[in-house]
Amino acid sequence: MQDNFSAPTADTSEEDPLAARRRRLVFRANHRGTFETDILIGGFVEANVGTMTAAELDDMDAIMQMPDPELTDWLFGRLPLPEEKATPMLRRMVEACRAKGAGKTE
Repeated sequence: MQDNFSAPTADTSEEDPLAARRRRLVFRANHRGTFETDILIGGFVEANVGTMTAAELDDMDAIMQMPDPELTDWLFGRLPLPEEKATPMLRRMVEACRAKGAGKTE
């Protein structure tokens, strides 16, 4: 009796090695726990995750470990970004969020 099951080919099973990390990161970025950070961080991650390298994903994972109150203060510009926390990715995120906020009309 012949089995109709065929193993997945390399094309379907071996996708981009970072794809799973990117999907998890998008989920985590959109489910932080506070509405503001979900929008700010989730929006930034969704816009940029497709081009992030493994090192940048590591940096983003570290940012995901930071407490929401500190992160939102930095992203909204209520507090300056401390130099010891200012990774290249966090700087990019702060700049993007502040630029987005600067585009608002009053």
